[in-house]
Formats: sequence, C-alpha cells, structure tokens
Amino acid sequence: MTKALYMNDSYLKEWTAKVISVKDDKYIGLDKTAFYPKGGGQPWDEGFIIKNGQKFKVIYVGKFSGQISHEVDKPGLSEGGEVSCKLDWKRRYTFMRYHTACHLISNVLYTRADAKITGNQIEMDKTRMDFSMKDYSPEKLKAYVDEANNIIKNDLPISVDYMSREEVLQNPEVARLAKGLPDVKEFRIVKIGEIDKQVDGGTYINHLKEISKIEVIKTVNKGKNNRRMYFILKE
Repeated sequence: MTKALYMNDSYLKEWTAKVISVKDDKYIGLDKTAFYPKGGGQPWDEGFIIKNGQKFKVIYVGKFSGQISHEVDKPGLSEGGEVSCKLDWKRRYTFMRYHTACHLISNVLYTRADAKITGNQIEMDKTRMDFSMKDYSPEKLKAYVDEANNIIKNDLPISVDYMSREEVLQNPEVARLAKGLPDVKEFRIVKIGEIDKQVDGGTYINHLKEISKIEVIKTVNKGKNNRRMYFILKE
C-alpha cells in the first residue's frame, strides 16, 4: 500500500519513492506519495515523476481499492526503480487554500445554522459548496461568510490528529457530511485552533490568514432546503 505523505504534511513539494507497480506502461504505483488523489471534491495533484533526468508528467491521480495510482503521460518507468517526485505547487497550494476555506465555512454554517455540507467541488478559480439549510436567506449567508472572514483575521493554526471510529461515533459533531461516515477504522481529524475539528482527508494550509478573504460570487436554490454557493478567494 502507498504511504500518503500529504496526510501529515501538505507542504511537502519534493520527495523520493520506489516504483512498486506499473500497469499498461502509464499507471504507476509508488511506495509513498505526496500527490493527492481525486476525492472529497478536491481535484488530483499534478507534477512530475523523474527517473535518470527524464520527466514523466503526472496527469491524473486516483485511488482505486485503497491504492493510489499515478497516470503519467508516456511509458518508460519500471517496477523496482527509485524515482524523484515533484508537485505542481501552484496548483496544490490553490487547492489547499480553497479546501481550508470550505472547512471554515462548514464550521460556521454548522454552528450557526445546523447546516450540513452535501457536496463541494474545488477548482483553480472558484469553489462550489452545497449545503442543507433551513430558514435560508442571502442576508443570513452573507452574515455567516462575514463571520468566517473575521475568524480568518485571527490567523488560527491548523493541525492534524487521528481518532478511532468509536471515538468519532461518540463525537458526531466532528463528522458533518450529510452522507455519513465511510467504512474505515481510523479517521484523520483536522483542527482549526480550538474552534473546530472535523473528519477530513484533504490538504490544508497551516494558518488561516493564508486564505486571505472569502467572497461569494453566486448562490443557487437547489430545492426545499438545499443551497449552493460559489465563492472565490481574494488575494
């Protein structure tokens, strides 16, 4: 199984690894990786796997049956060899900022409106968040986002911990996805200062000020209690 380095260090940009599998000359398994596989509304990382000075561009990363697979743009890598890996850092860091902003917004929506996230999709230039919220109004949403922006100014630190399934079930406030918990024994918990902790598997920044400022650009009514908003991060 691939060791997911991004789980404990989202800022790792370069590392070495061993090729443990090659399928169809383009799907590469590594013994450890910081390339994030598509999941949880966060896109996959891109970058390069480098062998003897030759660069193989990573064009897609996915997780299949628990194994992380890296799709490269050309054949040439072989099982057993040691390689160097390098992230497309601009792409990754953008996703880290947006992902952490989603995390913060979900905290405010949950604590202020008992709203749960029903879906999200992060992109390079904007992010979409879907949430279930009663008594919705654009004015209330603006107030919640303003509150999130005020919290950002406090520049709270962000850290990682782990909890067993039993501990998470005993503390349901840490798992706020409407679809419920996946079937795993241990969960990664991301904490924002002392104000929030949530089950979370994505990449994140270390301090809230790196988000800068959240700006809602569009809202959509998706049904009785289902809402959608699009936001950007101001530099």
